[in-house]
Amino acid sequence: MTKRIFRSILAVALAVLLASLGLIVGVLHGYFEDRVAWELESRTGYIARGVEREGMDYLTSGLSRDCRVTWVASDGTVLYDNWQDAATMENHGQREEIREAMEIGKGRASRYSDTLAEETLYYAVRLSDGSVLRVSDTQYSVWRMVLQALQPMALVMALAFCLALWLASRLARQLVAPINAIDLNNVGTVESYEELAPLLSKIRGQNRQSRQQMADLKRQQEEFAAITENMSEGLLVIDRETRVLSRNSAALRLLGGRPDGGVGESVYTLDREAPFRRCVEEALAGRRCEGLLEKEGCCRQIIASPVEQDGALVGAVLIILDVTEKEQREQLRREFTANVSHELKTPLTSILGTAEILENGLVKPEDVGHFAGNIHREAERLIGLVNDIIKLSRLDEGGPTGQWETVDLYALAEKVLDQVAAAAERKHVTLKLEGGPAMARGVPQILEEILYNLCDNAVAYNVEGGSVTVTAADTPQGARVTVADTGIGIPREVQVRGCERFYRVDRSHSAGGTGLGLSIVKHGAAYLGARVSLTSRPGQGSTFTVEFPKVGKATE
Repeated sequence: MTKRIFRSILAVALAVLLASLGLIVGVLHGYFEDRVAWELESRTGYIARGVEREGMDYLTSGLSRDCRVTWVASDGTVLYDNWQDAATMENHGQREEIREAMEIGKGRASRYSDTLAEETLYYAVRLSDGSVLRVSDTQYSVWRMVLQALQPMALVMALAFCLALWLASRLARQLVAPINAIDLNNVGTVESYEELAPLLSKIRGQNRQSRQQMADLKRQQEEFAAITENMSEGLLVIDRETRVLSRNSAALRLLGGRPDGGVGESVYTLDREAPFRRCVEEALAGRRCEGLLEKEGCCRQIIASPVEQDGALVGAVLIILDVTEKEQREQLRREFTANVSHELKTPLTSILGTAEILENGLVKPEDVGHFAGNIHREAERLIGLVNDIIKLSRLDEGGPTGQWETVDLYALAEKVLDQVAAAAERKHVTLKLEGGPAMARGVPQILEEILYNLCDNAVAYNVEGGSVTVTAADTPQGARVTVADTGIGIPREVQVRGCERFYRVDRSHSAGGTGLGLSIVKHGAAYLGARVSLTSRPGQGSTFTVEFPKVGKATE
């Protein structure tokens, strides 16, 4: 704007200067033309009076040659000329000024010479004898005058141009300074220019509207960020070039990206696995796509959907879900179904086979009791299996299993040891109870199931002549019960799987168990808020420790 104002002021100043110069030259030219004509007329009158008195002698007596004097007879013959030989000159009777002087007594004319770039003025008077005296003089044209005054004019023009530059620059800065001083974020009033008041009023209104819109956008952005950051699902928004426009921390966590990565980078910097790339490519091709991404023991579900605007594809939205637990549950369900089918089929097959033998009369009367005993044992095993499955189902679902009470673990352990005494006696396993009263808060039935399954496993997986030691103690952190045996032990690499349903460390020592004992211990302890730990080495026995919260802190 400053440059435009500067150029405009400079152009106006130069135009005024040139117009003024042309006007001055024109005025001076007119003035000098009138002045020359007046002088020429006066000089012609003086010479005419001299010729009237003295005739040719006046003209030849040393008349000044600064102007041309011509004496023409009444018939147009040139009688005298002070610049040329009169005898050689043509008849001047038809010259404009001569003819006009002969008719009305005086005449004037002017003729321009292109070669000399000058104008000649003629003034003629008729004498008393009818002859005509003509005096002529030259006058410079306007361009001749300009050329003669070129040097001083150039100096004046240069000074005027410098003055115009300075004034234009100064005025431009002064005009623009108040406008440049306007703070667009805090528009006040510009006292120098009333014309800017409507513009400033509009700017103030737009500023208010912009601040309101920015506040709304910031609030919406904060709300969106708060929502997305608290999502457990990962969210990625990408453009057509796969650049990440927006993402939440869950997406980086689920895909294993850098905490500061994502935005502005290609989405492939977060993951380059084939399922992930396929989902991105399908979404950017305009098709919704789902896929599973498995790595490092985790399972992620990718849902990619295209984003269109005005009918054109502009990007895609990717949702990342952690379905590890779901997949694990599905795997456990399949394994559980397969194991239940197998475990139910074994006793049922035994019962069916024994019953068929009895039905076909293939058993001696004295052996019927033995075969009936087999059917009874398999039926009890089947019922025990069903009961254990029901218990696990209840614990899984978190349904009601009894009233919470304060139970003495020492007394409860004594009762449980009595229940497994017969099995221990058959294997010559010694049972010991140590410690003292230890009060725990829980459901008595579940507490008994936990202790029974630990003790039953300690006897079942023990060696001939081994021992099982149960210790109950009350600690500052809460009640604790420990079941230690001298059995076969559990290798470290399979200790994690020890609580899986139907899993047996060594099936040769299973003694007909269902494989659900430790699973019931695990889920029962979780239900009561207790913690189960295991210490075991192959061939040196196992020690299970169950720690219960202090009475008053347990969750009912």
